[in-house]
Amino acid sequence: MDENFRDSIATINEEGKRAWIYPKKPGGRFYRYRKWVSYGLLLFLFAAPIIKVNGNQFLMFNVLERRFNIFGFPFWPQDFHLFVVSMIIGVIFIALFTVAYGRIFCGWMCPQTIFMEMVFRRIEFWIDGDRGAQKRLAKMPWNGYKIRKRVLKGSVFFIISFLISNIFLAYLIGTDSLIMYITAGPAQHLNTFVSLLIFTGVFYFVFGWFREQVCIIACPYGRMQGVLLDNKSIVVAYDHKRGEGTNGRKKFRKNEDREALGHGDCIDCFQCVHVCPTGIDIRNGTQLECVNCTACIDECDAIMEKIDLPKGLIRYASEDNINKKSKFTFTPRLQGYTAVLTILTCVFVGMLFLRNDIEANILRLPGQLYERKEGNMISNVYTYKLINKTNKDIANVSFKLLSHKGNIEVVTHEKFEVQAQQLSEGTLFIEINNAGLDGDKDKLEIGVYSGDDLIETTTARFLAPRSYN
Repeated sequence: MDENFRDSIATINEEGKRAWIYPKKPGGRFYRYRKWVSYGLLLFLFAAPIIKVNGNQFLMFNVLERRFNIFGFPFWPQDFHLFVVSMIIGVIFIALFTVAYGRIFCGWMCPQTIFMEMVFRRIEFWIDGDRGAQKRLAKMPWNGYKIRKRVLKGSVFFIISFLISNIFLAYLIGTDSLIMYITAGPAQHLNTFVSLLIFTGVFYFVFGWFREQVCIIACPYGRMQGVLLDNKSIVVAYDHKRGEGTNGRKKFRKNEDREALGHGDCIDCFQCVHVCPTGIDIRNGTQLECVNCTACIDECDAIMEKIDLPKGLIRYASEDNINKKSKFTFTPRLQGYTAVLTILTCVFVGMLFLRNDIEANILRLPGQLYERKEGNMISNVYTYKLINKTNKDIANVSFKLLSHKGNIEVVTHEKFEVQAQQLSEGTLFIEINNAGLDGDKDKLEIGVYSGDDLIETTTARFLAPRSYN
């Protein structure tokens, strides 16, 4: 096989300049399935910041205030370990699917592909026309017709980019804050508005100009698949044995006995190349640029149907399936990924169930020594921080010593309230009789109560005079 195609990418011409890709408008059963999947994911993307569960935004990643909502559950910086575990699960999940099914995530679920192919590209087909019309428009000199087309497309692209930026901002600062900013007007929140315009420009640049080069050049996932794929991975593949035959592909001629002439079923129509959004020729084999969008499958099936040949010349298949006619098997590699994914998922679910509703931290005030009081009592001063992770206020909060006999005195109030999803902090004194201490740095166990109910326990070190017994 001629491997010259690997010397360059389809978006670069022989002079090293940008070669614009004008893909043909796709159609077919896989494209219909992808549209439904894409519309469902787009609906989820736009609805997630609006939907609320128990007063919490369904999804929110407020990095500035360090507040996160995932499926309506509030998470704080103290829950960062849960976030790390969930990210590891996500990476292994994608790796597992890549090993089994190739780059299917890119073609069916990646936001870049969904926005590019199911939003911006469809608008481009509506305004500029199909592949041929777009190429003619690009070569056309600048006149009133071309200017109107370019201005209309650029305006629609900018509006959609601005809408996407607002949606992403709702994920970052919360829908309520975004509505408040919009109501107050750009002048009242100029910094936020400028940031919004910058992100709008980034989205416009990506979907209006950079386009498929994100998948080819910028995205690291394409490089990952070279490590994860093997001969058993199911990818969008061209059946070269059937397509090439013994004497290679040949243009179609009516009533010709191709089998007798030794030619394969591929009629070299180049429709699979013309419909590809990254401009590759799938007949050259698995390539980094292929995002498994299935457009070539639909187009090839349509051609095969027209010339009365079996469909599936391009299909989901593995190299072993094409070369050896072997079926998909659950390999030890897949078994290992699945086992790790299952274990991590169980650990993550367990951690969620064991997650406390309130986070308590009690620390000695830095630089402060113990204080002797009457009756051989030793006093230490502490700061406390209580984080209420629930959607309800916690009333009548108090502290009690669980490990030692002694007193806890909270400065300014004996019992107080921690509001929903808020932080309460203050100062407290702990007094313990020196006779009840084991050393100069005893470990205390302290209970946090709401009325008579124990809601959390924490520990702290108690400083006392050194014993010389």
